[in-house]
Amino acid sequence: MTKLILLTDLHMVPEGHRIIGIDPYQRLEAGIEHINRHHADADRVVITGDLAHHGDEVSYRRLKGLLDRLVPPLSITIGNHDQRPVFQSVFADVARDENGFVQSIVDLADCRLIILDSVALATYGAPHVHAGLLCPARLAFLDKAIAGAGGRPVLLFLHHPPHETGFSGMDAIRLANEAEFYDVIERRGGVRHIFAGHVHRTISGSHRGIGFSVFKSTVHQQPMPFDTPDTSLSVDEPAAYGIALVTRDGVLVHTEDYEIAVRDNLRIA
Repeated sequence: MTKLILLTDLHMVPEGHRIIGIDPYQRLEAGIEHINRHHADADRVVITGDLAHHGDEVSYRRLKGLLDRLVPPLSITIGNHDQRPVFQSVFADVARDENGFVQSIVDLADCRLIILDSVALATYGAPHVHAGLLCPARLAFLDKAIAGAGGRPVLLFLHHPPHETGFSGMDAIRLANEAEFYDVIERRGGVRHIFAGHVHRTISGSHRGIGFSVFKSTVHQQPMPFDTPDTSLSVDEPAAYGIALVTRDGVLVHTEDYEIAVRDNLRIA
């Protein structure tokens, strides 16, 4: 049974900086220590983007120092807050495809992981556009990766949810070409689950018959009102990471609010 740890929206900042009064470094450091203590046996940690809040080199270097402490192996992709060239200059050893996108394939005993780079290209709009996009080259990568799974169930990972999540502001900046994305995976078949970030909230369900999970940030969270158009609003709620277990017949998905997690059991009388 494969065990995966899912982290997203790390939003690292330079030393001394905060986000709504929160230190992203401290919260991620606590998360990494928690993972190493309780899930060192995980087959892989997957991080789905928004690695640095401003996409700057100083923050990426701070982040790399923390991520180098992880015991399980790591796969990583980027989000709309990231700058691909700056990220790649610091994380030079992170896998990328033949076109330079931060995406890769990982084959495990009972599944294939496909990690996608959903950050929009400048040719499709402003270089800092926050909505996601899978250009024709990335859709072709996805198509080939699913086709080559050899009958293993496929798990997909990307930053932008490829469908609505109920939050009007965030839905306006989800994956822009979701129809093309789902056309590929429905034509090929074999996709068991889709994992994303971006929304800073724990969300699960299914879309077009395929299960999905979105996870909270390791820093700040999305306020719960669904009809808020301002995507910059955040609340200070406990940080979390996801845990996915691949079973013979499906995928089990858990969320660990590691900042408030208690391991000492109390018996109920």
